[in-house]
Amino acid sequence: MQIPQGLKFDSNGLIPAVVQDASNNEVLMVAYMNLAAVEHTISTGRATFWSRSRQKFWIKGETSGNIQVVKELFVDCDQDCLLVKVEQTGAACHEGYRSCFFRQVTDSGDTLEIIGEKLTESY
Repeated sequence: MQIPQGLKFDSNGLIPAVVQDASNNEVLMVAYMNLAAVEHTISTGRATFWSRSRQKFWIKGETSGNIQVVKELFVDCDQDCLLVKVEQTGAACHEGYRSCFFRQVTDSGDTLEIIGEKLTESY
């Protein structure tokens, strides 16, 4: 399996991945990948990440059915961050929202307003 040369993983062997909807460019979530997750993502076309809290792989939608089919994969200028453009099925957020970025800081700056669409209950 070949992966892009020059990717810069952090001291824990991880690289951040910004996940974006390929059809409308909405940012859906941010997760982390290690080398094996990058390889699996490229070879299968399914977004695969490394869970820092559970210390194991997770393929997006494997248990929830809210899958991410990878359409394009980009690397930033420093080669230390990935942009994964996906076709999202269902909620991207484990709290049931379309995007993990469903809260907006209000103009006063001291409160959060829920602006996102909740598709399902938390999973």
